[in-house]
Amino acid sequence: MTTLLWGVLPYVTFALLLAGLFWRHRYDRFGWTTRSSQIYESRLLNIASPAFHYGILFVLVGHLVGLFVPESWTHALGVSEHTYHLFSLYGGTAAGVLTVAGIALLIYRRRTNAPVFRATTANDKLMYVVLLAAIVLGMVAKLAHVSGDGYDYRQSIAPWARGLFTLQPDPVRMAGVPVLYQIHTVIGMALIALVPYTRLVHMFSAPVQYLFRPYLVYRSRDPGDLGPRPERRGWEKAGS
Repeated sequence: MTTLLWGVLPYVTFALLLAGLFWRHRYDRFGWTTRSSQIYESRLLNIASPAFHYGILFVLVGHLVGLFVPESWTHALGVSEHTYHLFSLYGGTAAGVLTVAGIALLIYRRRTNAPVFRATTANDKLMYVVLLAAIVLGMVAKLAHVSGDGYDYRQSIAPWARGLFTLQPDPVRMAGVPVLYQIHTVIGMALIALVPYTRLVHMFSAPVQYLFRPYLVYRSRDPGDLGPRPERRGWEKAGS
């Protein structure tokens, strides 16, 4: 089971991620979108969307630093283990709370706005459940091990994660990891595998620019546009 979970499942996850990205780009380019629902409601979206996107960005950066920056590097920069633990605890918790708040507002908006709710697919619901579970369990795992300098995942989870990318996985390192961290890791892999098949795929199109781009602007029709549409020219007619 240890080999299956920590030596095989990660590569299955990567395979699903890459295969899904290829399939979406090859056969579903027009579906490679967030399917914006701003046209139905924008007031709450203007609050929930930035909260979610900035929160998830901080969460992602925190995971990349925690997993792929060795402890020796932070020590060389003069950052003690206690300082790192406090920054990880408070910074990670704040980012998690911001992300959960954004997700909660987005779900509330979808559930209370009829047009937005009708545009919500089963795929969207699954994505929200897995994403919320991953974030919440990560926070719970962190807060459940706050005594002293907390659980030192940089001695177990981080080397295991780096080993996956060097094709030298060491599943044994995960055997003694606290259960909450193990569950969080498994759900995280499930989320990664789901990304290409959900609206989260747009993160590969504009991972940075998306945070600063303007919202889509929908222009209302002029009163004069409500009358009968003028006959189209010959080359504009259907079937021409």
